[in-house]
Amino acid sequence: MYTFIKKLLKQKEPEKFTLAFDAIPAWLDEREKILRTTLQTETDAPVRNIRNATAQLQIIVNGIADAEHDPAIHPKLKAIAKNSLPLFVKAMTASLSKDLPEDIEEFYSAAVECVKICLNSTRGQGRYLQVVFPGEMKAVKTGIDAIGHEMNAITTSLTTYQEQKTLITEVRTLYNVLYDIRTDSGKALEKGQRISTRITEITNRIEHLKKELENLHSDAGMKEIKKTRFALEEMEKKRDGVTRTYTTLSMTASHVFRKAEKIATKQQHSAEISTLRRTIDFLSDHTLPDPDNLASALAITCPITERMIAAGEIVLKNKEERGIFSDTGQFCKEMYTICLDIRKQDRECRNIQDSLASHPVLVQTNTLEREKTQLEHMLEKERQAQTDLADWRKRIVEKIPALEKELRDKIEEIIGKGVQLRIDGHT
Repeated sequence: MYTFIKKLLKQKEPEKFTLAFDAIPAWLDEREKILRTTLQTETDAPVRNIRNATAQLQIIVNGIADAEHDPAIHPKLKAIAKNSLPLFVKAMTASLSKDLPEDIEEFYSAAVECVKICLNSTRGQGRYLQVVFPGEMKAVKTGIDAIGHEMNAITTSLTTYQEQKTLITEVRTLYNVLYDIRTDSGKALEKGQRISTRITEITNRIEHLKKELENLHSDAGMKEIKKTRFALEEMEKKRDGVTRTYTTLSMTASHVFRKAEKIATKQQHSAEISTLRRTIDFLSDHTLPDPDNLASALAITCPITERMIAAGEIVLKNKEERGIFSDTGQFCKEMYTICLDIRKQDRECRNIQDSLASHPVLVQTNTLEREKTQLEHMLEKERQAQTDLADWRKRIVEKIPALEKELRDKIEEIIGKGVQLRIDGHT
């Protein structure tokens, strides 16, 4: 019995209005339509009464304009009425003759303006007519009051309509924002899945390339390549050693030749200056000169320098300089031989390098390495894109609960009771 009474007395929660998210646009359209129909229904009679009242008021004003003055009125009052009447009639007629629009909101604005002008006219020029036309002016005031009364009725309905319409607009805006977020979030999810697929494909391909490279590194041809590389390194060391010798001899000789050039310049021996400069250019150039051209230049330059040394115009500073110019013939032969040797070794190094570059195992290795490097760069970009997309989606998804609550609250304001929103089948 206690349980039965408890259930009987227990108050039921108010039934909530259930609305699917996707149905909101159609629901709003229907709500707006009903709202407009309700407004039209509620304002039909006041609008009709206002139109009739303005027409009746115009008749009263026309009657005042045509009325004869009461002969009992004091002449001064008649003069005032005579001056004020045209202005009053003109102002009232200008306002009352304007067409009132069919649209209720436009009608309301026009009617408010009409009442405002009529009141101003009555309080302005009209106040001078009160004594001359007491009955007519009373009728004018009654007519304006009648219009004002009907306007009050429209004001109530129109205020409710506009408040509801504002809510509908706000709900529609919130729906569009939520719809866009949900759509963008869905697209981001799909894009994220595509990125994940690409990451998997790229990762698998990189792993496959690594296995292929491991197989190539253990290939029999790789032993031959290592042997050739070792031979190349030894040859490059030998060439570099000879090149250093050439560089040392070139710098030492150039230093002495520059002294000779300065002396020739002072002595104004133009032919010797030209010869010395040509040889210095050969020895100072970063590229190896032609052996025959160098030998020819040294054969002419060395005697000029030896003469200046013998004359005491040039003093040799160290054993390197004395070693060269103690036997310039041997120096010229040595420089010629070194040039030939460097050239020969350069050719041999290039041939070996070309042989290595065209080796099938290295060609394939380099191709796979390039592809692997490109894919690793792509993988890094795809992972960054995945992270950025996930962060962006998280930020916009976090906004959804607050927007859904605001949307539900606005709908509740419209219908005046609790609302359950069904989104993706959930409430």
